[in-house]
Amino acid sequence: MPYPDRFYPVVDSLAWVERLTRLGVGTIQLRAKELDDSQALQIVSDALAITRGTQAKLVVNDYWRAAVVAGAEYLHLGQEDLAEADLKAIREAGLKLGISTHDDDELATALEAQPDYVALGPIFFTTLKSMRFEPQGIPKITEWKQRIGDIPLVAIGGIKFEHAAEIFAAGADSIAVVSDVTQNADPDARVRQWLGLKEAA
Repeated sequence: MPYPDRFYPVVDSLAWVERLTRLGVGTIQLRAKELDDSQALQIVSDALAITRGTQAKLVVNDYWRAAVVAGAEYLHLGQEDLAEADLKAIREAGLKLGISTHDDDELATALEAQPDYVALGPIFFTTLKSMRFEPQGIPKITEWKQRIGDIPLVAIGGIKFEHAAEIFAAGADSIAVVSDVTQNADPDARVRQWLGLKEAA
C-alpha cells in the first residue's frame, strides 16, 4: 500500500479513528491538541490498539515522544514541533515522518529533515484554525511537486471531494481532509466517496 494513501483524513478523537478504520480507510492522522505527555501516550496507545490488525495506518500528529514509546510507525510534525523534535530518536525508532509546510522557507526546513512526505497547505481558505498563511491555491501544488520530485506531496486545507480530481491532476499524491469528513452531514457516505475515488485512480 502507498504511504500516505491518496485519501488521508485528519481527526481528533478515538471515536473517529475507530469509525474510519471500520470504513476501510488506509491512512488516518490523529491530531489531538493540548495533551500532556501521559495523555498523549494514552491516546496514541489506544488508537494503535484500534488500528492494529487492520488496513489502517495511524499517523501520530505532534507527539513524537508518545509515538516512539507506543511503537507507532508514522509521525507528522508541524514546523514548531519539528524545531523541538529529536529527529535522531525519531529515525532510530523507525518512524516514517511527514512535515507540514506553508512557504518556501518551511519547505527548505522540511527537506533538510529528509521527510517521507511533505504536506502543503492551506490550499483553500479554511475555517478550522486561524492560519497566518494565505491560501496556496492549486497552481502551487504543481510548482512544489516539481521541486520535491519523488517525495510524496500531500495537499491540505479546505479541500472537498469535488476538488479532488483537479488537485490530483495538479500533482498532489495525496489529499488530507478534515472538515469535509468530520463536519459532513453523512460522514460515512463521504468517506466512501473518497475511497471510491482512490480505487478508481
